[in-house]
Amino acid sequence: MLTFLGLGNPGNEYSGHRHNIGFMAIDRIAERCSFGPFRSRFQGLAAEGRIGSSRVLLLKPQTFMNQSGRSAREAMNFYKFTLDQMIVLYDELDLAPGKVRVRKGGGAAGHNGIRSLTQHCGSDFWRVRIGIGHPGSPDRVTGYVLSNFSKSDQEWVQPLLDAIGDNAELLCSADHSNFMNKIAIKTQSSIG
Repeated sequence: MLTFLGLGNPGNEYSGHRHNIGFMAIDRIAERCSFGPFRSRFQGLAAEGRIGSSRVLLLKPQTFMNQSGRSAREAMNFYKFTLDQMIVLYDELDLAPGKVRVRKGGGAAGHNGIRSLTQHCGSDFWRVRIGIGHPGSPDRVTGYVLSNFSKSDQEWVQPLLDAIGDNAELLCSADHSNFMNKIAIKTQSSIG
């Protein structure tokens, strides 16, 4: 079983925040790949289904971003999957809005959700870094990630999420270059 884990904060007040694009991506994958409803499990919301020929667990930790690793560890203990079978989708300040990069392992780069996953599970998992852009000044980062996408941002956010959902099977088959290319093609016309 593969696990797609989206990072975000629980609650309606956070649902549109830039920091929650990982949750948004998981929701779009669930929608596009016809997963059943999410249920409370593993200190998170989980849904099981198939993407192509792969069995997949979709997981959105409900522990708040800083403790996401607790939820991931609980799911790992239950399903006995390895870090190589975990794909984490999350916001990346250091990528331009709408850009997506996939890589395995690495540091936390100041991301508290990734830091928590590394503490509880290890660091050698697959990362789908979703660019949200940078506010320009380090002292503006917290307010930026904890604010909603603007109306104009929706012109690239929605096509990006659709492209992630429509191409999730490429993540399952570890065809990361093709996945990134498909996202770029789908979103290039919508990003100013």
